[in-house]
Amino acid sequence: MFDNLTERLSSTLKNISGRGRLTEDNIKDTLREVRMALLEADVALPVVRDFVKRVKERAVGTEVSKSLTPGQEFIKIVQAELEAVMGDTNEALDLASQPPAVILMAGLQGAGKTTSVGKLGKLLKERNKKKVLVVSADVYRPAAIKQLETLASDIGIDFFPSSPDQKPVAIAQAAIEHGKRKFYDVVIVDTAGRLHVDEAMMDEIKAVHKIANPVETLFVVDAMTGQDAANTAKAFNEALPLTGVILTKVDGDARGGAALSVRHITGKPIKFLGVGEKTDALEPFHPDRVASRILGMGDVLSLIEDLERNVDKEKAEQLAKKFKEKKGFDLEDFRGQLQQMKNMGGMMGMMDKLPGMSQLPGNIKDQVDDKIFVQMEAIINSMTSKERERPELIKGSRKKRIAAGSGTQVQDVNRLLKQFTQMQKMMKKMQKGGMKNMMRNMKGMMPGGGMFPGR
Repeated sequence: MFDNLTERLSSTLKNISGRGRLTEDNIKDTLREVRMALLEADVALPVVRDFVKRVKERAVGTEVSKSLTPGQEFIKIVQAELEAVMGDTNEALDLASQPPAVILMAGLQGAGKTTSVGKLGKLLKERNKKKVLVVSADVYRPAAIKQLETLASDIGIDFFPSSPDQKPVAIAQAAIEHGKRKFYDVVIVDTAGRLHVDEAMMDEIKAVHKIANPVETLFVVDAMTGQDAANTAKAFNEALPLTGVILTKVDGDARGGAALSVRHITGKPIKFLGVGEKTDALEPFHPDRVASRILGMGDVLSLIEDLERNVDKEKAEQLAKKFKEKKGFDLEDFRGQLQQMKNMGGMMGMMDKLPGMSQLPGNIKDQVDDKIFVQMEAIINSMTSKERERPELIKGSRKKRIAAGSGTQVQDVNRLLKQFTQMQKMMKKMQKGGMKNMMRNMKGMMPGGGMFPGR
């Protein structure tokens, strides 16, 4: 997300970095470039106008802090205004009500509402330790109810059964009553996708809202529709008292116009971002972190949170103990590292959150393909436990067997073994405590070196 905007803004803001003082003249060209970058990112025109006006007002004649250059001061102003446009701070769900707290999900057809219901249920169960019940009041789309039932079963949350011959209002009422009787903390009601111009469907969701009396009414919208996402949310907000927005398919949106337009146009906060297809690919929306990513400064806080959630502490301790006892690093350990990386959204997911990654040349980014890691894991899975412990055993006939078992070529197995040997050498350097040697070795692991095969 924001790839194009980050690239444009990074090069634009470099131009102002050598200025002695911020004046109307010397920021004019930069502001024009910022305006163009935002419009190209499909940010709504009223938002762009207001943003540029506020940056200009704050920047012209501003006293530059002694610890900052004028260029840095300007970037600081742009960052603060980006945060203000998106809502300053993360607004968490307000679940402080008499249980069960009801969350009503609304949105257009195909926006990813049902998937978001499952993701949100999982997040509330795992991170907030809530007892969650989900129900589908979508009686129009074929298999919508079955889809939510399957999803709930996969992620381990409770599903309240409903059927297409019931009225949506009756379904919501029955689920909430069941939630009260069985002491659920949260009931999430999935509704049918509808067009805001469809009066009958809008009347229906108003009736469901009235009976459900939700503490949160979340509008689910596809980020890839750009500023249209904000306009649609505004139309829905006029019919329903929305409390927030979930922006889906953010990982496929290189522009980011929706994220920068929604709050300004609707007055409602973005509460979550859908960042992938997996059931845990839902992130709370932090405007400060997103602004940092737009300006190419990374999002280290989110990366740390990902590490804390996804790194298997027990396995990490076992590996640390192995290191202490000077035992070797084998292919089993290597596979463990690959799995942990996959849990964190893969290499690209991690790289997006690191500062300065927007400056990497495109050909290097292209080499970091997460499919390679899936292939590497498949190759290791095709080995026997003895082969994983002692990779030196893997010669001609064994390589052929491993390649056949993993659906790869012998040269892929050779490449993995070469990469593993490099990793093993680096681990030995770490055991000896030679940080300089280890850093030198790291160069071979970086894109363009031996770790990520070129195309």
